[in-house]
Amino acid sequence: MNYAELAPSYIQAIAPYQPGKPISELERELGVKDIVKLASNENPLGASPKAIAAARAALDEISLYPDGNGFALKAALVQRYGVTQNQLILGNGSNDLLELAARAFLSAGDKAVYSDHAFAVYPLATQAVGATGISVAAVDFGHDLAAMQKVAVEQQAKLIFIANPNNPTGTFLSGEQLLAFLRDLPAHILVMLDEAYNEYLPQACRYNSVDWLAEFPNLMISRTFSKAYGLASLRVGYALGHPDVIDMLNRVRQPFNVNSPAQAAAVAALEDMEFVQRTYELNLKGMKQLTEGLQTMGLSYIPSFGNFISFHIADAMRVYQQLLESGVIVRPIGNYKMPDYLRVSIGLESQNQKFLAALQQLTGEAA
Repeated sequence: MNYAELAPSYIQAIAPYQPGKPISELERELGVKDIVKLASNENPLGASPKAIAAARAALDEISLYPDGNGFALKAALVQRYGVTQNQLILGNGSNDLLELAARAFLSAGDKAVYSDHAFAVYPLATQAVGATGISVAAVDFGHDLAAMQKVAVEQQAKLIFIANPNNPTGTFLSGEQLLAFLRDLPAHILVMLDEAYNEYLPQACRYNSVDWLAEFPNLMISRTFSKAYGLASLRVGYALGHPDVIDMLNRVRQPFNVNSPAQAAAVAALEDMEFVQRTYELNLKGMKQLTEGLQTMGLSYIPSFGNFISFHIADAMRVYQQLLESGVIVRPIGNYKMPDYLRVSIGLESQNQKFLAALQQLTGEAA
């Protein structure tokens, strides 16, 4: 009996998401010690001590189900953004929210649009509900909004996914570009604006997408506590949108999708803006350190507005493997149609230096 045949064809065709290699796995495989992991865009500072303390305190009630409505966290987000609770939904990371959008609004025969080189979960979430994903050619590794709008209208798509900044390329769309796009887009086409890396944007690039919700009921905004807030293992994110849209997402949401320690940690993390600022400043310094190092080696890269950078290198998979043997984990991105690129997350100064030294040795040997 081939049990795979019992699944719908669109499920059989899914290529599962491949996360960054864990440190423990590399230790088991190669026996390497003192490993630096720069593969998953995690916060090298860890998490706010206030968030860690809040999560530990929440363990005292580990035998109880979490608040399925997330009242305290939603209240903190209401205070932060000036929205109402019925404009908010919590998720098991922002991935959960992307999938909820697909489950709520797409089915077999429907279409969703996203860009080439955009986050891998967009096609996965679309395919998992039997809908058809349409990938639009990128411009300079970034979203071509005009082309995406044209395709969405012509193909009668229901949903458009946009990542800003984009992962894995780090490219950025200005607030003016996004606002013009939304104003030109027919109101019946939904937009999921994925802002997982929003906190890393330079001050001059920041815009207030939450204010746009009053004008665009077809807009959803997803954000996460996994990156700048450092709560990746707790899996907590949130989305904002029109109450009618959020209501549909809630209808397909698991009733206890965000656990109690995650909710408590997220509330505390929101209050610790000093930690987020330190994270932002460290990222700026680390980005400068890595870009200057890549330039010194004569390697080209895509200018990034996130906490990572993708660089071009010949024989990328061989270099990736050799970096693993040197105790440095980065991310190959051939599955993003970028076979000659590797993505490296910004780490602490010493971690960045270990990566650069290992890469320098490899490129020197190759030369």
